[in-house]
Amino acid sequence: MKTLLKVMIGLALAFASTFLMGRALGILTEDNVRLWLETASTLSALTVFAVVVSLLFIDLFVAVPTLTIVILGGYFLGFELGFLAAMIGSALAAFGGYAICRTWGERALAKVVRDETQRSEMRRSFEAHGPGMIILARAAPILPEMTACMAGMTRMGLVRFALFWIVGTLPYMGIAAYAGSVSTLDDPMPAIYAALFLYGVMWLGWLIYRRTRMASSKADSADSCSSGAV
Repeated sequence: MKTLLKVMIGLALAFASTFLMGRALGILTEDNVRLWLETASTLSALTVFAVVVSLLFIDLFVAVPTLTIVILGGYFLGFELGFLAAMIGSALAAFGGYAICRTWGERALAKVVRDETQRSEMRRSFEAHGPGMIILARAAPILPEMTACMAGMTRMGLVRFALFWIVGTLPYMGIAAYAGSVSTLDDPMPAIYAALFLYGVMWLGWLIYRRTRMASSKADSADSCSSGAV
């Protein structure tokens, strides 16, 4: 587990640096995203659709305000198209990160963690904890991209990763896009309530997941001690 945490912290720092760089340079901020989508809406719905998909895909390389993009996508495109754009853009980022790290991640990992035993232990740890992390990754920025990269790096099966990703992403994007579609500039409360609800549910999920895993670990340790005593 220590090796898994070490690698995940390294990835988190790498993704966080892109977020800080973007903020420092004043690019990909919420105000910029809103301006781009407003400008795109004066051209055509297809342009807005393309901008939403592109921004969510870019999230793989530079952290962007995902929830804001999805809500605004729903506002400008309506629920159906907004939801579709959100899913396509998020899928491109998630499966792009998975594919990149599945292809080149092993070599990069070998340079960071030179001991094959530790790398094997990391894979086992992610196999045990990864599903919950992927499902609940929308609780915070960076986590979706980080877990996708970890899934590829540890060579989690594509179908298995896709299933966990869909379970965690589809309802999140659906609620956000719908909230945007029923919000207006005069009444932004549906979008605000949706944002609070989504973050609240995800963080509650993390809390329950963490306590469940801790209880399970304690039970396993107790069983090991009992077996050793016998």
